Amino acid sequence: MILLPAIDLIDGVCVRLTRGDYATSAKVADDPVETAKSFEAMGAEWLHVVDLDGAKAGAPVNVDVIEKVRRATGLRIEVGGGVRTLNAVKRYIDLGLDRVILGSAAINDPELVREAVDSYGGAIAVGIDAKNGRVRAGGWLEDGGTDYLKLAAAVDGAGVSTIIYTDISKDGMLAGPNLGELSLINDKVGADVIASGGVRDLGDIRDLMNIGVSGAICGKSVYAGTLDLAAAIRLSGAGPVTANSTK
Repeated sequence: MILLPAIDLIDGVCVRLTRGDYATSAKVADDPVETAKSFEAMGAEWLHVVDLDGAKAGAPVNVDVIEKVRRATGLRIEVGGGVRTLNAVKRYIDLGLDRVILGSAAINDPELVREAVDSYGGAIAVGIDAKNGRVRAGGWLEDGGTDYLKLAAAVDGAGVSTIIYTDISKDGMLAGPNLGELSLINDKVGADVIASGGVRDLGDIRDLMNIGVSGAICGKSVYAGTLDLAAAIRLSGAGPVTANSTK
């Protein structure tokens, strides 16, 4: 299982939200580049980046910052937040990023998902963010009008090879991931499933390994010190995520 430490960006600095609420934004680090380098020094191979400004604006905002991280590290990087056109996908791919995450676009523009997969294959992921099983969109500010399992089945059918699933109620709470929902989605799709939200400590990493998800995103737990990232990477036997690696 791969571990992906997370950098969430507002105004070019690293922040964390609680349950996706922008009003709870708290700065956790000044410099995204140095933060990414520290993760790499701990053994991380992947980095999960969310452009929170972009998610709210509906278009990428912190591209220059993300490009600096790309150039300064050897990390493989996946990025999401405001990616709602094929041009936005291409922009990130052209910068050398390894995976681009479609979120709201997967709900509102299924054809974009198909076009992106046709053009970029495994470099396309879909982020499914849900609260009480209902998908949220627009930076988690809007109801997506569907159930998380239905959306998972739809994007899986469109050829998406990686799904990132977030239980919003768990995000930033350090109370453990939603193992039940993660197990259901992992069993339903052929795509790799990456867990997001709630990871606190090594026990949670073991639990996620036991249900067979392909990866886990670690955000607040790393910044708060409840998860030793280097130890977690050693435990997980982290390596590159590949399509259907645990199916």
